[in-house]
Amino acid sequence: MLMNMNELLKVANEHNFAVPAFNISNYAMFEAVMNACERENAPVIIEIHPHELAFTGDDITSAIRERLMNTRIPAVLHLDHGSSLEDVMRAIRDGFTSVMIDGSSLPFEENVAICKKVCEVAHAVNVSVEGELGTIGVTTSKEAYDNQTIIYTKPEDAKELIERSGIDSLAVAIGTSHGLYPKGVTPKLRIDILKEIKATVDKPLVLHGGSNNPDSEIAEAVKNDINKINISSDIKDAFYKKMREVLKDENLREPNKIEPACMKAVEEVVVHKIHLFNDNDKADLY
Repeated sequence: MLMNMNELLKVANEHNFAVPAFNISNYAMFEAVMNACERENAPVIIEIHPHELAFTGDDITSAIRERLMNTRIPAVLHLDHGSSLEDVMRAIRDGFTSVMIDGSSLPFEENVAICKKVCEVAHAVNVSVEGELGTIGVTTSKEAYDNQTIIYTKPEDAKELIERSGIDSLAVAIGTSHGLYPKGVTPKLRIDILKEIKATVDKPLVLHGGSNNPDSEIAEAVKNDINKINISSDIKDAFYKKMREVLKDENLREPNKIEPACMKAVEEVVVHKIHLFNDNDKADLY
């Protein structure tokens, strides 16, 4: 059941759960995500970053769309972190039902302008739009993490960006970082800021950098109206750790002998996230 993000997150917002958004970079990873979500009767968002799309090529989206149209669970095909109108147009031509335009590194007025432009283009063809405001951290090293300047999302700016641009959902900066946290780093989510933002805006809120955060913090964010949580590093780490283990058998060379164990490792992570986000059995609400 393929739909856009607006349709998917409206229900999540009304019923206080979060839909997991999994970044996939090959078809085996995608199939593992879908297998787990179908078993759990859980709505899902399949995300592809422009860098991932450059690697997989555009043709893979036809197969993904076909799979999502035929599944019984609600699903969205979403462009993650598009940085330009060109990225967005490519995704729309490929059949994505939702796009993100990330203008968070731009001055506020430029962020508003690019979000508004993307909304004009995407909404005309029933494609939903996600924006971002504030700083999602980096985790390349403890030094980089410690030395970065984090800009938390201001509730009043969130309200203005939404109202002036027309975006359908907003990724907020409340203390998460992309990637897996380096040793010695303990992240801390600002749930107080999240509550202030939610009290100010009426659109679904998104949490980026959802991998590797303590489960207790993520569960608290879901309770406080986060409706979409991005997961990339956690499933890729599981996939490739298992692949390194499997490939210790130097006689293996066929993907159908190598990848099933890797897919199972991904499925275990996916099921855990589904239950953590209170997403299991929510397909019945659609």
